[in-house]
Amino acid sequence: MQVLTFSDARHLVARTGLGAEWETIQRLVGKPRAVAVDLVLNQPISLPGAPPAMSPWNKLEPLRQVNPQGRKQAWVIAQQEGKLLQGWWLNHLIRTRSPVVERMTLFWHGLFTSSIQKTLQPSFLYKQNVLLRHYALGNFRYLLHEIAKDPAMLVYLDGHQNMRSSPNENFARELLELFTLGRGYYRESDVKAATQAFTGWSLDPNNGTFVKRPDQHSSKRVTFLGRTGQFDGDEIIDILLQHPRTAEHIVTLLWREFINPVRLDQGIIRHLAQAFRQSDYDIRALMRALLNHEAFWVKYNRGTITKSPIEILIGTIRMVPYPQEGITELVNLCRLLGQELFDPPNVKGWAGDQHWVNSQTLLVRTSYLTKLSRGNLNRRVFTGLDLPQTSNERLQEWMLAVPAVNPLPRIPGDRRLVRGLLLDPAFQVV
Repeated sequence: MQVLTFSDARHLVARTGLGAEWETIQRLVGKPRAVAVDLVLNQPISLPGAPPAMSPWNKLEPLRQVNPQGRKQAWVIAQQEGKLLQGWWLNHLIRTRSPVVERMTLFWHGLFTSSIQKTLQPSFLYKQNVLLRHYALGNFRYLLHEIAKDPAMLVYLDGHQNMRSSPNENFARELLELFTLGRGYYRESDVKAATQAFTGWSLDPNNGTFVKRPDQHSSKRVTFLGRTGQFDGDEIIDILLQHPRTAEHIVTLLWREFINPVRLDQGIIRHLAQAFRQSDYDIRALMRALLNHEAFWVKYNRGTITKSPIEILIGTIRMVPYPQEGITELVNLCRLLGQELFDPPNVKGWAGDQHWVNSQTLLVRTSYLTKLSRGNLNRRVFTGLDLPQTSNERLQEWMLAVPAVNPLPRIPGDRRLVRGLLLDPAFQVV
């Protein structure tokens, strides 16, 4: 039976949470691998606080439809409320006691993207965030069906405009390319067939809730992935879930997120995908299999993933007892670092990994860590959080996934050492 060393526990906590939190690592050291994974995946749910006040659909939608001036006014309101929504989630990321749930919510947020800029409906994005958190470690089948009816998604990908008289292919195309099969596993005719099946999926003009409009649904017989019939959207999704490639696509994305972004093992991925389908798309069961697999633990897959802006900003202040920046400043730093919550750059979300770092963002990262590590250690984010009383070697093992690049400080003192480790290039990877 394999039990976790300090290095193993650190790897598990850093990859599945928000920062390599010392106390969590200590609780897992010496635990059997499977037990530790279950403890991580079954943390008590920590729900966010009440959201900020946001304008309803029936206020902003008429504004943006009336004329260019009205659309500009709706845009200004959406930007203001969107910043408050970003701050709401950042505050929860800092304080949550179930970081694995937030880590998975961030993962789904990067796959099922919707943006403030396109929707101009922050209240919709809040509801989508609640949906993603609810299914973060739940069932992918149910999540996929629900996201197809999600108002933010319907507006973002123009699904609410997909009518029998004027088909809109945007949602059907991204459903096949991004959410299920991936490029190369479907034909253009499949996109058109799926588009017909989703016609009439719309929003109630009074409150923005999902409705089906039978008068706008096409009853054409179409052929989709080799099957012919009069399909509706739910039937299209069920056909996609029966296709082996859907499970392989999701497992591949999770592999890149949690194991290695460039070094894929297709044999292991196919094996995990088969188990994923057999579990009827149980996300927690898949994550348990992924984290228990030897591929997750081998040395050559450690320190291979570039930290996201959220990991740098939030993970660092959850690790070390420095005072955090104000929420407004953290929202601005997310923008400067290229990860504005609720505002991905495009339908593909954030490219991630090495794309997080360029000459500009590296400067911002270094500036943030430099400023943070000058802070007063007596002003703590969490009561009782302090630097661990341990050896310099263990401090380095705790803070870095790989050996330090730069020489360590010559003057003794754990605060100097921690600052040196924070500013070392090795701190940028996990």
